[in-house]
Amino acid sequence: MGATSGTGPKDRNARSKEARPAVNAAANAPRATDARDRPARLRVGVVGAGRVGPALAAALSLAGHRPVAVSGVSDASRRRAEALLPGVPLVAPDEVLARADLVLLTVPDDALAGLVTGLAETGAVRQGQLVAHCSGRWGTAVLDPALRAGGLPLALHPVMTFTGTPVDVQRLAGCSFGVTAPAELRLAAEALVIEMGGEPEWIDESARPLYHAALALGANHLVTLVAQSLELLRTAGVAAPDRMLGPLLGAALDNALRSGDAALTGPVARGDAGTVAAHVAELRAHAPHALAGYLAMARTTADRALDHGLLKPELAEALLGVLAQDGTEGPGGAGGAGADGGER
Repeated sequence: MGATSGTGPKDRNARSKEARPAVNAAANAPRATDARDRPARLRVGVVGAGRVGPALAAALSLAGHRPVAVSGVSDASRRRAEALLPGVPLVAPDEVLARADLVLLTVPDDALAGLVTGLAETGAVRQGQLVAHCSGRWGTAVLDPALRAGGLPLALHPVMTFTGTPVDVQRLAGCSFGVTAPAELRLAAEALVIEMGGEPEWIDESARPLYHAALALGANHLVTLVAQSLELLRTAGVAAPDRMLGPLLGAALDNALRSGDAALTGPVARGDAGTVAAHVAELRAHAPHALAGYLAMARTTADRALDHGLLKPELAEALLGVLAQDGTEGPGGAGGAGADGGER
């Protein structure tokens, strides 16, 4: 699976071969004491068979590594593991670690610290075992109990939404990974990402919370905004809101990624206080659940538009006044002057 961001299969294979000795060197023992002294192919275990872990293990399998064990709690997680990792046994977490050279801890963020502590305290972590988590929030500090037990900590966060189906393995091609690791393991961590088809992006330990907040703000909140927009269009009588909204959102996202704030259009950027007041009044009457989000985003949009010279200062005061008073009253009212004025 070739990456799509300027790194072709040949380049990636070359980088993997150069990096692989940092992960493991030639040794034929079935269970070596240190990952840097193992054969080139790793036995992979997954603790937490949610949407992410089985997909990453399947991608590593395509690169020649060998998934050997997976743990899962729910029936859905077990079915997912069977679909993506056929024939790989489902066992308890401590048994996963007993069988694996590389362990992927793919559990919810809030459960990770407790899991790592429990595995370390019960002696499940072995000397020289690669212990990787896939959380965006955490760096390697959360793996300190495993490190003290002799494990080699890696933070490999795929910047992608997962479906829990085989399509995820294909979509890893060109996917960015937020990578954090001790300096001596950086090459090893990046090599594993490349072997999964991804593009490693180094994130300092101290920057992990901000990095993750940025991704959540952009991706998770986008889903909510799109879902609310679709609901409002249906309420307005649009028969196929997805077909209407799709091209608009696609163009807006592409323009924003290319041009940042300069891509901003619409009534807030134009300073159309009357139009914004009409929006607020309509949402208050027919979709009050969407009003708070609209106001919050409109205020942020106005501030950024003003800071970047897109919103004229003489129009900003009236607009911000509408937003400050929740649009109950405003220049021009719900349909007064300026509701449709200005160039688009």
